[in-house]
Amino acid sequence: MPKVAFHLYRPEVHTSCVVFASPHSGRDYPWSFLRHTLLDEHAIRSSEDAYVDRLFDCAPQFGAPLLKAGAPRAFVDLNRSCDELDPALIEGVRRAGHNPRVASGLGVVPRVVANGRAIYRGKLPMAEAERRIDQYWRPYHRQVQQLLDAAHRQFSEAILIDCHSMPHEAVDGIVRGGAPRPDIVIGDRFGASADPAIVDRIESAFAQVGLVVARNAPFAGAYITQAYGRPSRRQHAIQIEIDRAIYMDEATIRPNANFHAFRRVLRGVISEIAAIGHREQRLAAE
Repeated sequence: MPKVAFHLYRPEVHTSCVVFASPHSGRDYPWSFLRHTLLDEHAIRSSEDAYVDRLFDCAPQFGAPLLKAGAPRAFVDLNRSCDELDPALIEGVRRAGHNPRVASGLGVVPRVVANGRAIYRGKLPMAEAERRIDQYWRPYHRQVQQLLDAAHRQFSEAILIDCHSMPHEAVDGIVRGGAPRPDIVIGDRFGASADPAIVDRIESAFAQVGLVVARNAPFAGAYITQAYGRPSRRQHAIQIEIDRAIYMDEATIRPNANFHAFRRVLRGVISEIAAIGHREQRLAAE
């Protein structure tokens, strides 16, 4: 089993109501898990948001916490509801209404990794799925809500930045007529999970450093933005997807020559996003 459910990096002083989280960058693949998969140690990582935690690891320097998953996405997917159980993988699960994520093998306990490659031969016992949910999914989500609640108590507002990466080809279907290819996709569930003014400022932070930004296509946000985005209660959730080709070699799953330069660029963006949550900044905006 992975050693811990999450890693939490707190600032010395909380000065921002922003919480950064990376639910898919866990990379603790214990042998007890790997020996039960059909995939080798490289292929099992293909659905991981590799190095996203390192891209955002400066967040505490700007007064905002960073939460990182301990368990890898192939083991348990923290961006799914705990009831998104796959009857094709887990014994005893009844087929319910159509859920496209579950049908494609991407439930809370995934059946496949990238490109539809099967993780297991046969099914898993229900007890194993429940154990993963109880030991990894629930602690992570308790911690997310605790961080948001603490931010809300201190600042009367909380902003969750849900940090992800996307395959380079993911945006192929939305590029039309010579339009610039998006480097970043911001998801706010078409305005349902966050105040548009906050999303505008996040988009501006990326655009100011020369990155091309799209909204909600092809990624509008999944379970996390849906579960935590409550703008009417001043709790906002925004998903950030970064093109992996900018900073890593997708075939080898290693940082590329641009990694450190991009990390420096992103540092400025993170600083700007954290500043959105500073008390003085918010009062000025109001």
